[in-house]
Amino acid sequence: MLQKEVVERMAAAPGSKVYGRLSVMLQLVCRVDPLLSVPPGAFRPPPKVESAVVRLTPRAASERTFTDAALLARIVKAAFGQRRKTLSNAIRDIASAEEISGAGIDPRTRAEQLSPSAFVALAESVGKRREAAAATE
Repeated sequence: MLQKEVVERMAAAPGSKVYGRLSVMLQLVCRVDPLLSVPPGAFRPPPKVESAVVRLTPRAASERTFTDAALLARIVKAAFGQRRKTLSNAIRDIASAEEISGAGIDPRTRAEQLSPSAFVALAESVGKRREAAAATE
């Protein structure tokens, strides 16, 4: 049981106002199922916030397709660190617009529009390009 606002952020879908870093990182490793709301009157003394019960089901290893978790986390953190910027501007220190396009993502997209799987595709693409570049040096 958590604050209802936190549960909403955990379970948010891309494009929603509360979708963010927490949503992406948690949904990559767990299925997030909000189960029920708990009103303040259910407690004594009643808190000033609503609560909610959420079920987190760990994803099987086969569903966790990302290989470089550190790069993925870095990209997600940077992308949501400056929420209103386009992806190419928000993560320019990590990936170029060409690398973003190479992952099949429009560099003008904003982070809140990308699904968790799109972030994985981006991290995998950037990781592969860097491995290839390192191999040719």
